Amino acid sequence: MPELEQFISEPNQADIQKCGDRCFDERLYEASRILYQQVGNNHKLAQVLVKLKQYQAAFEAAKKADIPKVWKEVCFACVRAKEFRTANMAAMKIIILPDHLEDLIKHYEKYGFQDELILLLEQGMSLERSHQGIYTELGILYAKFSPQRLMDHVRTYCQKIMIPKLVRACEQYQMWPEAVFLHSQYGQFDQAVLTMMEHSPSAWKHDLFSQNIVKVSNHDLYYRAVIFYLEEEPMLLNDLLKLLAMKVDLTKCVQVMKRTGYIALITPFLKSVQNQNISAVNEALNEIYMENEDFESLRQSIKEFDSFESLKLA
Repeated sequence: MPELEQFISEPNQADIQKCGDRCFDERLYEASRILYQQVGNNHKLAQVLVKLKQYQAAFEAAKKADIPKVWKEVCFACVRAKEFRTANMAAMKIIILPDHLEDLIKHYEKYGFQDELILLLEQGMSLERSHQGIYTELGILYAKFSPQRLMDHVRTYCQKIMIPKLVRACEQYQMWPEAVFLHSQYGQFDQAVLTMMEHSPSAWKHDLFSQNIVKVSNHDLYYRAVIFYLEEEPMLLNDLLKLLAMKVDLTKCVQVMKRTGYIALITPFLKSVQNQNISAVNEALNEIYMENEDFESLRQSIKEFDSFESLKLA
């Protein structure tokens, strides 16, 4: 080595870069380090220093080269060696590049260092060049490894998240309340309502359901919601229907409830909309009054609302 250093420090005709590459290929890393230092090839020098396990020096060389590929090599080597402080510094140069973020995450996860990865992305959110990918991938990591932190994350950074990608992760890891929240924030009200009905033990909340059901574009969901409430929350069924009174087809609503055999359960709702004098509503109420032998209510209904088949009732 001393002879090599002396030779290259004096005037010579050698192709030092080529010699450095040959030494690197032959795994003569100390020799290639000397040669690369001589020609100032920081890109290759960082790679050599990683092989020599001189991680801090490799970081300094990578800083001078400032090439994503070099940052990744230094970072990945430090992760394998559990040199997390240096890995973290190198990773900060990578996570601001959306195209390289996924490779970084896969590498940390491959070696089971998800806690260090979460900490890294949390720090990355404060960077000047932070982007949607950082917030989204952190949300996915929370869904996988730290589910109790996900809801706070999506509530706080909803505007900075790629919602469709995070929703897929929420569905994959069965984070249903978070999926509902993201659907509603993204304007996917139909999907939010469906998710609440399909995963009601964890995802359904009456106030949240009410906020979304009035905004759905598929009106068939109104009637699915009626059946859902009948089966799971019958005491809130009238509240739901009163909320939808101006949106549902009352005739169809009566038909749906008649098929279930529990139309009497929605008597308060039917009374509240009887002033529209719709025959299906009037006839349903008249039948309920007859079954209950409530002749006073029946007489009042017949007098005030005349839209029904009188012969059939007679």
